[in-house]
Amino acid sequence: MQDLPERTARNIRKGERGLTLKAFFIAMLLIPLNVFWIIQLEVVRYTHPTLIHPLSNVIFIIFWLMVFSALLGKLSSKLRLTPAELLTIYVMLCIVSSLCSHDMMEILVTILGHPFRFATFENEWQQLFWKELPTWLTVQDTSVLSGYYEGQSTLYRKAHLTAWALPIVWWTLFILVLMFVMLCINTLLRIQWTERERLTYPIIQLPLAMTETNTSFFKNKLMWLGFSIAAAISILNLLNSIYPAVPYLPVKRQNIHQYFTGRPWNAMGGVRLSFYPFAIGISFLIPLDLLFSCWAFYWVYKFELMAGSVLGIRNLPGFPYADAQSFGAYMVLLATAGWVGRTHVKRIFTGVVEGLRGTGTSRIDMQREPMPYHIAFLGIVGGMLFLTVFSYKAGMSLWVIPIFFGLYFLLATMIARLRAELGFLVHDLHRVDPHGLIVTAFGTQRLTTSTKAVFSLYMFFNRAYRAHPMPQELEALKISERRQIRPQHTAAAILIATLVGAIVIFWLLLDSYYRHGAETGYYGPWALGFGRGVYRQLENWLNYPQGTDIPALAFMGGGVGVAFGLMVLRTRFLWWPLHPLGYAMANSWGMSNLWSCLFVAWIAKAIVLHQGGLKAYRQMVPFFLGLALGDYISGSLWSIGSILANTTLYQFWP
Repeated sequence: MQDLPERTARNIRKGERGLTLKAFFIAMLLIPLNVFWIIQLEVVRYTHPTLIHPLSNVIFIIFWLMVFSALLGKLSSKLRLTPAELLTIYVMLCIVSSLCSHDMMEILVTILGHPFRFATFENEWQQLFWKELPTWLTVQDTSVLSGYYEGQSTLYRKAHLTAWALPIVWWTLFILVLMFVMLCINTLLRIQWTERERLTYPIIQLPLAMTETNTSFFKNKLMWLGFSIAAAISILNLLNSIYPAVPYLPVKRQNIHQYFTGRPWNAMGGVRLSFYPFAIGISFLIPLDLLFSCWAFYWVYKFELMAGSVLGIRNLPGFPYADAQSFGAYMVLLATAGWVGRTHVKRIFTGVVEGLRGTGTSRIDMQREPMPYHIAFLGIVGGMLFLTVFSYKAGMSLWVIPIFFGLYFLLATMIARLRAELGFLVHDLHRVDPHGLIVTAFGTQRLTTSTKAVFSLYMFFNRAYRAHPMPQELEALKISERRQIRPQHTAAAILIATLVGAIVIFWLLLDSYYRHGAETGYYGPWALGFGRGVYRQLENWLNYPQGTDIPALAFMGGGVGVAFGLMVLRTRFLWWPLHPLGYAMANSWGMSNLWSCLFVAWIAKAIVLHQGGLKAYRQMVPFFLGLALGDYISGSLWSIGSILANTTLYQFWP
């Protein structure tokens, strides 16, 4: 008779197969279509679906995939996609969408040839940094670049393919290793955040509800009521974009700072109001104290700006150093999470040691993970070794490399935590990045020119973090746990999507640029803007050296102190309503655009909980998910209409 542990391990291994041949081939067909759609929206028309979560384009694709699956299932049950297959396709499309984003590979392609096309006698780029840019990571042949920028050409010439091949291979490998290291980190963190702390993961609730086996979500009348309200608003605004005489319902962001012209109110800067149905719908799932903290600290930040004006300290460059304060707060939050999970850290250490020794006493737990802990540990070590060699060969100083990637993965882990706990739709962290923090701490004079040149090349995954892939991976593992999908299948799906997605993104972006030309005006402002911004920053670093930014470091310490104080108050007083996450995000681009949506969601959730308690809240969740789904489906239809008609129709975001 088999002992209980062995039978338990076997039952765990029997999780549903997500990455079936059927799911794989459907994903392979959908990835190029999804990438083409994103390029048309973000690069050509300058609308950005990948900056909000859950990703509207992926929700739209999964919705219609479910419809077709149901229709084909009537012909044969073998043609119907299982929830595990649907969610695996969802994960793969989310990974690819994050890579093909305004904050990732859309940047990478535009910076590889920019300094060699736009070097002039005046900017002196050739003398300043041409020789510091590695030939194996950039495209330096101006004859190859002329077709890219001028258009009326084709990628499929031998000279063009040869020039781009080597950088594409190396950057694809770099991205794959980066994603693998994140997957290894998520493997080590998953069980603590998902099963022990039971973080809420608001972002994945919509795809989980849509793919329920009993389809109760689509039978819920409240869901269809929310769907209808959002769709009606979207249809009305679509008609307004076609026939201006039709009234417009102002749900999209609009500036109201023109009403604050007197002192000290004018010191607040821009203030925006928005009432996006999808944002209100998803935000309803955020814990009540976090909702309150977010919009409350947004206004604390605005009053901080006014106080600086009144006290006359706005003349201090960078005041109030909000980004430095945010970084300090994020590090406190991450340290707190590490302290709460210190027992789990010991288990990780034990699992790694046992795995390396081959004793395997924690084998049963390992069946629930994408990979054993010792494999994840070795993956992190091996991945960091690759990134170190890659960066050193590219020109980064050896002492800078561990600091750079240490900060990057700390920030990535914090963003994953933020999404799992808060579930805010946008997490940008503009100007909170490794190279910026290193320049703040050490200045530019201590950094070699080649190090700063590599910083510029690495801007493609460090400009902003709105589409960061690490939380997508963590949420994929949570989905696999909730729907009992084999985690090994989920991990394989992530890595396959990364490899295939990176190649497809390079292909479709380059194909489009060679046909239409990056500088012909066919594209939105960032076809050239990314390269211009990246290399002007490098030019400024070289021409105007700066030292350590002492005030920024002081405010960073202040951020640590404030966040620590808030955390202590939360542990001492259960009624304390302010969470340090709200303080950390107060000045972010996302909070600037969506604070009023959080305010509406906070009011709605507070009323529901006060009047009906947890039961009423659960009953209302489908209504708010329906708001998001209705906005996503109708808005995505209008975006497809814009592409087909080659005109600008109503875009539900931004």
